[in-house]
Amino acid sequence: MNPPPPAKAAIVARGLSRHYGPRRALDGVDLDVPQGAFLTLFGPNGAGKTTLVKMLATLIRPTTGSLSILGTDPGEEPDLIRQRIGLVGHSGFLYDGLTGRDNLAFFAKLHDLDDCRRRVAEMLDRMGLTERADDPVRTYSRGMRQRLSIGRALINDPDLLLLDEPYTGLDQAASRRLGDILSGIGSRGGTVVMVTHHAEEGLRLGTHVGIMDRGRLLHAQETAGLSRDALESLYRRVVEPVAS
Repeated sequence: MNPPPPAKAAIVARGLSRHYGPRRALDGVDLDVPQGAFLTLFGPNGAGKTTLVKMLATLIRPTTGSLSILGTDPGEEPDLIRQRIGLVGHSGFLYDGLTGRDNLAFFAKLHDLDDCRRRVAEMLDRMGLTERADDPVRTYSRGMRQRLSIGRALINDPDLLLLDEPYTGLDQAASRRLGDILSGIGSRGGTVVMVTHHAEEGLRLGTHVGIMDRGRLLHAQETAGLSRDALESLYRRVVEPVAS
């Protein structure tokens, strides 16, 4: 029997660096994320995780190194990549003066989606926001804004979903809802990269984990057989010697 073909790569990075004057926010990151994988990134504040996510979202360019996202060079065709990704970042990318419904409709039209009205209604229901759909976003609580941001990121059914601390502001019910949504993305071949400090949830959802510090990817492996205790022990061994 022939071995199965290798999985296609959703992300391939080689020597990826980003400099701000003398400071290196990213410092020679090599990264391979197979299509359909769920990579959870852990690391202390200032480790370079957000910089990496922004680079994958084509919001910033590397100072040095090469990057391929979904088989495309972001330096050459960033707009093509943006049509195929979703991003939940520290900024919600929402318009406070518009309603939740109008925010989602705006982004659905940006992606030139068919039947925008139906798609928006489904996403509002999925995020538990139907009852407040026609209220201005400025009246939303922090958790509601976060749920709407997640809905915005999912509106185009992205091939690559990038999440930077997506559980921020979510209550237990909303966190469970998000976990259920994320667990189904890989089943349709979608790829996820998530930054989080929630070890248990990140380990439960992830097929792969990475540990970053001081702009470097210090360790990466599959999550199969990796317990939370083992992950925390690994984190201490990898991060603390560098930080000491």
